[in-house]
Amino acid sequence: MAAQETKSNITDSNISSEECEDAMIKELPNALFWDVMEIRKWQDFWFEPGLIKCAMKFNSSFQAKDDDVILASAPKTGTTWLKALCLYILHQNINIPENEDLLTKDNPQFHVQTIESTIYSTKPTPDLYAMPSPRLFHTHLPFSFLPDSVKNSNGKIVCIARNPKDTLVSLWHFFNSIFRPNQEPYPLEKAVEEFCTGVHQYGPYFENVLGYWMENQKRPDKILFLKYEEMLRDPKEQVKKLALFLGKPFEKEEDVEKVVWRCSLERLRNLEVNKNGSVIYGVPNSSYFRKGMVGDWKNYLTPEMEHLINKTTLLKFQGSGLELEN
Repeated sequence: MAAQETKSNITDSNISSEECEDAMIKELPNALFWDVMEIRKWQDFWFEPGLIKCAMKFNSSFQAKDDDVILASAPKTGTTWLKALCLYILHQNINIPENEDLLTKDNPQFHVQTIESTIYSTKPTPDLYAMPSPRLFHTHLPFSFLPDSVKNSNGKIVCIARNPKDTLVSLWHFFNSIFRPNQEPYPLEKAVEEFCTGVHQYGPYFENVLGYWMENQKRPDKILFLKYEEMLRDPKEQVKKLALFLGKPFEKEEDVEKVVWRCSLERLRNLEVNKNGSVIYGVPNSSYFRKGMVGDWKNYLTPEMEHLINKTTLLKFQGSGLELEN
């Protein structure tokens, strides 16, 4: 009876759509991420409640264009690097002096904003249709959450994925720097357990990555699936593949080398703009640049933690053909 009364209240025509959303979100399963942030489970994924409202607005109101480019990534899998590269390929004149390029002016997070956490959290929502083409956006949302206009348009999606163990360690450092800057780090064993069960911001990681991988297998002309480790190992070839996919192939090898260097993590972390300031409130620009290396998890995870993540990875990716390097 109580549940029926709640449903009646939510659908009452006298209350606003925003109040309906708030009431719906309050009924979702909830958890406390890292003993600090409330997250709720919506359509099998976990989000801070404010993100759910922004994701709803994005899904219901965004109208894609056929030359849009949307970058997709689970958090801490190479997002900032991918934003820099695509910004350069699509919008930067690579022949201007190095000290005058866009990346020296602002952090990549400023130039390529994350739709659900930046654009649709702004009131009023910016006029996205006044942006010059091709429009370049980013999302941490799973593929299933994207608007139909995105899925059905001729626009491109570029997804980047990273080894789950390195992803977890990077997440651990990132959230420690934000939630516990002057405290002991959050217990790593608890972070591993929550990562594997999927009960974390934007979790579960595995289903997020798998959604884009499966769609890439069906529509490789629509979705490019990049692997962080392959980009580190052979950046020139991967950047050429990225540019070709975006319809902006390089004419000269020296241009490839120039873009690879200007967008490299080494250069980005040493730019003054990334040493200071903050694009997103409470998140220092410097927090986006730590080591960025492959295999850093070996310095942190115990054999038991490694085993749990490996076991979860095998279970989640079984039969998909997706392999992410150790």
